[in-house]
Amino acid sequence: MRLSRNTVRKAVRAPDADFSYERKEQHRPRTGPFSRRLEELLEQNEDLPRRDRLRLTRIHDLLQREGFTGSYDAVRRYAARWKRERRVDAGDMSKVFIPLMFRPGEAYQFDWSHEDVEIAGKPMRVKVAHMRLCWSRAPFVRAYPRETQEMVFDAHARAFAFFGGVPRRGIYDNMKTAVTTVFTGKERVFNRRFLIMTDHYGVEPVACSPAAGWEKGQVENQVQTSRERLFKPRLRFASIEELNAWLEAECRRWAERNAHPDLDDTMIAQALETERTMLQLLPSPFDGFFESEHVASSTCLVTFDRNRYSVMASAARQTVQLRAYADRIVVRCEGSVVAEHARVFGRNQTILDPWHYLPVLARKPGALRNGAPFQGWDLPPALAQLRRKLGKGDDADRRFVRVLATNPFARRRGRRLHVDGEQLV
Repeated sequence: MRLSRNTVRKAVRAPDADFSYERKEQHRPRTGPFSRRLEELLEQNEDLPRRDRLRLTRIHDLLQREGFTGSYDAVRRYAARWKRERRVDAGDMSKVFIPLMFRPGEAYQFDWSHEDVEIAGKPMRVKVAHMRLCWSRAPFVRAYPRETQEMVFDAHARAFAFFGGVPRRGIYDNMKTAVTTVFTGKERVFNRRFLIMTDHYGVEPVACSPAAGWEKGQVENQVQTSRERLFKPRLRFASIEELNAWLEAECRRWAERNAHPDLDDTMIAQALETERTMLQLLPSPFDGFFESEHVASSTCLVTFDRNRYSVMASAARQTVQLRAYADRIVVRCEGSVVAEHARVFGRNQTILDPWHYLPVLARKPGALRNGAPFQGWDLPPALAQLRRKLGKGDDADRRFVRVLATNPFARRRGRRLHVDGEQLV
């Protein structure tokens, strides 16, 4: 049993003996004479700004200069005990908070969380935007594939529409999509586009102190509560759009079924109706895009977020401005829109619009057969009927391309097509 003879002897002679040992007093033969001086140094050090505070190794060095012969470990243990006793004497304030109170329509809190769901049969970690009105406690939750700035803009527009108005102040943490630089205290440099968005809605943005989640404790609590109530067990939907429709319905259900914590006999939905009259009027949605500059390739493609999107042939080899929204991509060249696509969030996908390549096809009609944009082309009924009547072969391809070149947007305008005097519907 790996016991010493002395331990066995003691147990045999005194079965009821207590073998535990607890030191009553720590003897400090070397630290004792310098304890007063050490406490002075520790108190002075606590009053200094964090950047100017001395390390314990430096304090040990200063004591040695005054004749101290003890080890650094003795100083470290003494300092730890001194801090512990000081904390007990002053009371531990690190977990004591001041209750916050908000007026109707005054403020909202915003935060992100990451949740695991299943979309179209595949596991996916979505970024969930949370917003909460501080007075009525009304929640809003929406999922996104990214946590980028255009998603922040979209979340605000949808949340304000859900609440039916805009509070006067927004409380955030120091997320990079909103805050560019964090200074001491509450001073911040906000992102320019983020400030344009808050000015559009008439909101004053306020950033919390770093690592001070209690300053937006309501939305922090909402993150934890929604994870248990909404995202467990794991949600399964065919698309993110279906997931968000369900989440919005659950937010309404949550407000209708839960009582307000501070208002007696009042549900959150009733408090929201009251607060809605105190909110600022809802303006038109903010044009929330993230813009970047690209050069379209010779194949009329622009690469963004690891995917490729086609643009009109006139923009090939030109500098274009791409505006990324939460759900779509808009490409502009010299002030004109040269492409608009639904946004995709996978990798290495190519989104082609055959109509973008029509000017090139008019010069190279042979590409109609093997050109990537024209594979599986879902033509309008009139054009599909014309394609079948013309038949197959190079001559048929040239005639069909000639029709497309003369009526490039027939499918959008609903025009009737005429080929060689024959009217086709």
